[in-house]
Amino acid sequence: MTRRRAVYPGSFDPLHNGHLDLIERCLSLFDEVIVAVLQNDHKKALFSSAERVEMIGEQLAPFPTCRVERFSGLLVDFVEKEGACCVVRGLRAVSDFEYEFQMALMNKRLNPRVETLFMMPKEDYTFVSSRTVKEVFFLGGNLDGLVPERILERLEAHRDAHGAAGG
Repeated sequence: MTRRRAVYPGSFDPLHNGHLDLIERCLSLFDEVIVAVLQNDHKKALFSSAERVEMIGEQLAPFPTCRVERFSGLLVDFVEKEGACCVVRGLRAVSDFEYEFQMALMNKRLNPRVETLFMMPKEDYTFVSSRTVKEVFFLGGNLDGLVPERILERLEAHRDAHGAAGG
């Protein structure tokens, strides 16, 4: 019997509870979930890809059928290398759909064996994005219930080391 393996890609800069919601729900649909952290040297990230892999790995420790990997290049190549059958993407709002739909179609053209599954987060997280988490944090807002405690600690340590601007 073939194991059903899915890849949940993203920058996860930083990981938030909306991401964790989708990961946990994916675990009930697939035998294994690989959280794929994009390493993109052209995009200025708050945390390095190695730091993001480490932080996500800490959060996923209770889930033995979930692992985190770093990747660069074409997502479909990573999916193929990992023997996965599906890419999971989160859709928070209609505004996410057009971009995600185009990417899913391009991925399908590049590798017809790769399916894309769109999932909506729980209603509590439909407004949460890594970008807004960073903005709210660096402007002094409250992130209770939006990010795991350990991620909040890492944000605070980063701010203390690099200043309030976040970069």
